[in-house]
Amino acid sequence: MKKTILITGASSGIGKDTAKYFQSKGWNVVATMRSPENEKELTTLDNVFVTKLDVLDLDSIDSAIANGIQRFGKIDVLLNNAGYGAYGPLESFPREKILRQFNTNVIGLMDVTRAMLPHFRQNKNGVVINISSMGGKMTFPLGSLYHGTKFAVEGISESFRYEMEQIGCKVKIVEPGAIATDFAGRSFDFNYDENLKEYQNVVNKIMTVFPKMIKSASPVNIVSKVIFEAATDGKRKLRYMAGNDAKMYNFMNKVFGYNFIVYMNKKFFKL
Repeated sequence: MKKTILITGASSGIGKDTAKYFQSKGWNVVATMRSPENEKELTTLDNVFVTKLDVLDLDSIDSAIANGIQRFGKIDVLLNNAGYGAYGPLESFPREKILRQFNTNVIGLMDVTRAMLPHFRQNKNGVVINISSMGGKMTFPLGSLYHGTKFAVEGISESFRYEMEQIGCKVKIVEPGAIATDFAGRSFDFNYDENLKEYQNVVNKIMTVFPKMIKSASPVNIVSKVIFEAATDGKRKLRYMAGNDAKMYNFMNKVFGYNFIVYMNKKFFKL
């Protein structure tokens, strides 16, 4: 019997590429997104079911999971991929945008996972894969919101794995480095009030360096392959890094700790 993965945020980037990769490996795919009516490519692939799921809408979460199970009989893997990055001085963000960042990247992830758990518990089998980031282990300036959400995903996943093991399931974290997706476009929410001139120096430095980092980013299929490894290796391993930069930063962070983060921000941003 073919295995099935449900992917959130499958309309672009890591989510879409992963949907295509798993399909090419013979899996069934429940590819979920906020506007499935706009999807043209995934709908042409065999064994790919495109359906609506907005992580901020509980009804759409329940419907997507139920429809996926009805379509393929069982879901074996949940990939919590939906999310975006909010950057800018904290003082520039209205409270509703702060809530949206955490509701999408953290609360939404937990809501989707909670909705899937009865199915996994009944089957005594299942894998939850949470997309974190090297930004869940180290920080860049102006990323207090984004990094805060990814640090949260790391902590949630670390603790949650012990619960999942009680019902025969696993939790995995995938930590990509800089990846050539639209993260700097549709998935990037930058806020800056130009009246707050005290922050202008750091804003200028960040906006100069970030485009350079994106140009040297790893291809998205690197992440898809790591996700497939996490889904299929059967190991108790928790963390999987994707991209040479993520592996290098992780090693240096382990060796030098917070001093490495300070060094990196001095090197890149002269701060």
